[in-house]
Amino acid sequence: MLTGLSIRDIVLIERLDLEFAPGLTVLTGETGAGKSVLLDALGLALGLRAERELLRFGASQGTVVARFAVPADHPVRALLFEQGLVSEGEEIVLRRQLAADGKSRAFIDDTPVATQLLRRVGGVLVVVHGQHDTRGLLDPSVQRGLLDAFAGAGGLAGETRAAWQAWRSAEARRRALAEAAERQAREADYLRHRALELERLAVEPGEEARLSEARARLLARERLSAAIAEAAAALGGTGGARERLATAARRLERVRELAGEALGAAIEALERAQIELDEAEAQLESFRSGLESAEGRLETIENRLFALKDAARKYRVPVDELPALLEATRAELARLDADREALVAAERTAAEAEAAFRAAAARLSRARRRAAEELARAVCAELAPLKLERARFEVALEPLPEADWGPEGGERIAFLVATNPGTPPGPLSKIASGGELSRLMLALELVLARLDPTPTLIFDEIDTGVGGATADAIGARLARLARDRQVLVVTHAPQIAARASRHFAVRKLLEPAGVRVEVVPLEGAERRQEIARMLAGAQITEAARAAAASLLELAGGEG
Repeated sequence: MLTGLSIRDIVLIERLDLEFAPGLTVLTGETGAGKSVLLDALGLALGLRAERELLRFGASQGTVVARFAVPADHPVRALLFEQGLVSEGEEIVLRRQLAADGKSRAFIDDTPVATQLLRRVGGVLVVVHGQHDTRGLLDPSVQRGLLDAFAGAGGLAGETRAAWQAWRSAEARRRALAEAAERQAREADYLRHRALELERLAVEPGEEARLSEARARLLARERLSAAIAEAAAALGGTGGARERLATAARRLERVRELAGEALGAAIEALERAQIELDEAEAQLESFRSGLESAEGRLETIENRLFALKDAARKYRVPVDELPALLEATRAELARLDADREALVAAERTAAEAEAAFRAAAARLSRARRRAAEELARAVCAELAPLKLERARFEVALEPLPEADWGPEGGERIAFLVATNPGTPPGPLSKIASGGELSRLMLALELVLARLDPTPTLIFDEIDTGVGGATADAIGARLARLARDRQVLVVTHAPQIAARASRHFAVRKLLEPAGVRVEVVPLEGAERRQEIARMLAGAQITEAARAAAASLLELAGGEG
């Protein structure tokens, strides 16, 4: 709750320090006394727009400090923690400085922060209901959250948000894979053509070298044939190597016995030489036969070499790397096949995620529709005593086009009101007047009191256009609301003021140095005098004082 407010050099306030307490607090004063100045100053501390005109004339800088006592489990603690701010103790201090050039600075517990964060924190701590209120219960997101809480559908809302995020994530993956598949489709056609061409070519490792060698031999076969013929003649012809070896072997064999074992090794070597000579002649004959049978192979080899080199040029790799290119191509095709399988799986996952979101959103919608009727009946029951008996409150659920679905579900939620019979309902802020709006907000707060964690509520102009029994009914409901929340009310109604547990009077003073506003706490006789003024006007009579005492006694205040 708000525990203190310090104001320096804002509008007509030079210096002001106020302490606040739980329960119902009222601020009263004559019209034009400056009650709105307090709300403007508090608005600065809550992060509302800072205007140069708010600075007191002649001052170089204005400051507003609002102090709040906040329990450890309040949502504002989590918000501060998310922003890297850890508040020590139970107190949170919001501070705003306004300079003469219109620039402002914001602080939370003396830490400089962005005004946007100050506004977010302020919106969690205080809700101001008044003619120009655009926050709190007028915020569509707040209305949606309160309806979900009233429906006991917080878990369903969380499930729907999680399902939405899962669907969006799955859909993003499906879309990315689909776009990749579209690009890869053209690439796959090329890869399949390349793989087929290389498979038909069936290049073997080292094939180019073998073919080049064979081609060289075929191109030199005449020279090779002559050389082989000469070699064969030298080995086997008259006087050739075979004849000489045989002659040498016979001569040694004749004298072997005379030499004993001394010639045995030589004779054996000659025998081996004859065996090797036979092998050499066989190899030469085989090679010669190959040359003779190679007629016509040269063209085949040259065509094959041309095909290999053509493929190598086409795919810009050496011939020996064509087999590796084929394997790489097959691997890439396999990867593309796997990507297609991944796309199919992603499409299935996205469809399942969409179905899960639709189911969760449908359950949430059903819970919201049931709760919308109950909430409307509960609020309408509070309207008659507040002199809004002709008003009709509705909670509208407007189905959204699928393109506009989001984490909060498939419908737009709005609190609507029709203040006159026969007129269509519209948004609260556009249909109701300032006083009507404040009373509507009071009715909503009464119904939703157990659900809204905002610790401090401020009502401005709630008694506009009412008096007597209606003002008393408003006061009774404000006091009821203040049992669990801190409620601050700017009022002209003595029936409301009499029910407060704390009373401040706002006064405008004319001094030689200028006009200034002061705020003083009232108790005892001063409070009775102020309520008497509210009853009687400028001329306070004894009857008005007696009526004030009676009001205070009936309301349970000071008498």
